[in-house]
Amino acid sequence: MQTRSASNIARKVVLGLLLLQFAACTSLGGPYEESFDDAGKWGTGEDLEASGEVTGGRYEFLVKADLGLFWATAGEQLSDGVYQVEATQLDGPLDNGYGLMFRVDADTNSFYLFEVSGDGYIWIGVCQESCEDEQPLIADGWFASEAVNQGLNAGNVLRARVEDGNMIFFVNDQEVGRVTDNTLSRGDIGIMVETLGQGGVLVAFDNFTVTPLSD
Repeated sequence: MQTRSASNIARKVVLGLLLLQFAACTSLGGPYEESFDDAGKWGTGEDLEASGEVTGGRYEFLVKADLGLFWATAGEQLSDGVYQVEATQLDGPLDNGYGLMFRVDADTNSFYLFEVSGDGYIWIGVCQESCEDEQPLIADGWFASEAVNQGLNAGNVLRARVEDGNMIFFVNDQEVGRVTDNTLSRGDIGIMVETLGQGGVLVAFDNFTVTPLSD
């Protein structure tokens, strides 16, 4: 397994101006479930660098740009709960990132980010002000994990249990990290794809849920 370079670990500071959103604007409290049978309130669209569309019962997200972090959001407002999404890379280089975002502040482009890569790495952290200020919360950035299913057409289930500032992260039911952080308390949810030098990364997302915590 390859070792990721320091330039990749610090990538988000460089990529702050390349962000693209497809967003809606509504509010919801309580449980949430999206099976992507249709677009619903999730934003979709296409430009020269990325595209997102709901097709075949899932959200297919393509990043054409060689370098960039791109996302789509649901237009919700959520706080504590268990956040989960299913993600499968369909095409493109494995040196990438894809996953979920939560507590997204659309005014400042700040959010918590939980992503895996096609070649078996994980990044968990908080990104503020269009990622001009980004901080890994687990390890020093990207870290290798056997919990990640590698390669094309290999599904991964990402889950984050969030209660106030206490967060526990799982990939395919295996715990991969836990941390306490109070930077953001509430916000939107999103899915994201990141390229790290070569474009053409296509990822399918399905079954995004947010489940209230049990008493």
